[in-house]
Amino acid sequence: MDQQLIKNRFNIIGNSSALNHALNVATQVANTDLSVLINGESGVGKEVFSQIIHALSARKHNPFIAVNCGAIPEGTIDSELFGHEKGSFTGAVDSRKGYFETVNGGTIFLDEIGEMPLGTQARLLRVLETGEYIRVGSSKVQKTDVRVIAATNKDLLEFTQKGRFREDLYYRLNTVPIRVPSLRDRKEDILLLFRKFATDFAERYKTSSVQLTEEAKEILINYSWPGNVRELKNIADQISVLSTEKSISAQNLRDFLPENNYSRLPALSGGPGAVSQAEFANEREILYKLFFDMKKDVNELKKMVFDMIQNPMMAQSIPVFNPEMGNQNAITPFNATSSINTNNYSGNQQPLIITNKPQDQIQHHEDVEESLSIIDKEKELIIKALKKHRGKRRDASVDLGISERTLYRKLKEYDIEHL
Repeated sequence: MDQQLIKNRFNIIGNSSALNHALNVATQVANTDLSVLINGESGVGKEVFSQIIHALSARKHNPFIAVNCGAIPEGTIDSELFGHEKGSFTGAVDSRKGYFETVNGGTIFLDEIGEMPLGTQARLLRVLETGEYIRVGSSKVQKTDVRVIAATNKDLLEFTQKGRFREDLYYRLNTVPIRVPSLRDRKEDILLLFRKFATDFAERYKTSSVQLTEEAKEILINYSWPGNVRELKNIADQISVLSTEKSISAQNLRDFLPENNYSRLPALSGGPGAVSQAEFANEREILYKLFFDMKKDVNELKKMVFDMIQNPMMAQSIPVFNPEMGNQNAITPFNATSSINTNNYSGNQQPLIITNKPQDQIQHHEDVEESLSIIDKEKELIIKALKKHRGKRRDASVDLGISERTLYRKLKEYDIEHL
């Protein structure tokens, strides 16, 4: 079956190579009875792939049922899957058929298979290997012909090493693995999906669809999307119903994205050739690296000056810019015994004083630790912005790249008085 027809039939939006590969595997395995294990983060649409496999298989006219293993209490999951006899446990007032009996000849989709108890895993393994099962409270072996498709957002192989999942069941389920890509791994599909969700909302409620500016599109593409397609649809619906403007700017979009997943740091200042804040998904790590690199450079410079003091001959060979010559290309040899004209320095700048004291008179050199706290730097930037705009919070928040509400919260958080 043509892949585009499958996408249209099951309402799948996107053309990324990872998504197309997952669809190819699903269509190729559909006509077999092999067990399939679908891997992917929460919200990527794993159940849709199970429906595709069933719809393209010879079992398509037989029942299909999706079971969330994580939503069924451990004490009742055996009864739900395999059924029970009357009086087998408290509350069993009548006999009951399980899913493996009612879906005989069809397909059962076991979502969140990693949450299944170990005892139930043993029962499931027997069904997969022999097609046999026993109702709870019964001794009669029954047969079933059910295809099992499982899905998980966990690392089942790691679970097997920790004893939380049976290794034999893992390899029995993982006959054909399908990896559904996360939304951040198919960035080329994000704008298509947003447009589809916004258009659907507009058609449903007879209104005009919202449009994104170029800056907003960039933010949308570079957001991490921990909730994947489900989260993107929620954001599109929120913007469509709550935004007073139909043209969504970057600042408008930031108001709808969760701060803890987007950024708690002020935005980088704009300008020609400036990189947008959306490209910095790991701003905190970038700033840490910047601060540590600066500290390293300063300490190396201190060490070099200290070495030159100890070895004047080495210092004479190092070219140093001479400010009196007024030309950056003009350099003069640096000499540890040279005098330094302090009149060249003004303001708060302090000249570097070099003396040729004997080595035994030189005090021990120590690295001065500087503050690398992200909170201190953020607080410092907020205070600077408020001073720059004479205490106007709205202008300061725009300059920082955060909402006025966020700025107000940070003023309270850092106990910053109104400037």
